[in-house]
Amino acid sequence: MALFKKRTVGKPDEWYYCLVHKKVEEGPECPAKDRFGPYTTREEAQHAMDTARERNLEWENDPKWHDRTDETPDGP
Repeated sequence: MALFKKRTVGKPDEWYYCLVHKKVEEGPECPAKDRFGPYTTREEAQHAMDTARERNLEWENDPKWHDRTDETPDGP
């Protein structure tokens, strides 16, 4: 067990969305692996999951990111 726990302190007006607690945080309260951000406003952080969903759809439909065709079988 560590004697001292280093806590990351965020800058004022930095907002994050915690993926574990499903809530907006001002400053990094949860570990970096469990959050999206930083965002410049609380509203941006509130829509983090919507933003991620939109970006995923864009990437899934971007032909630059698709190496395989419908004729390529799945698996090894």
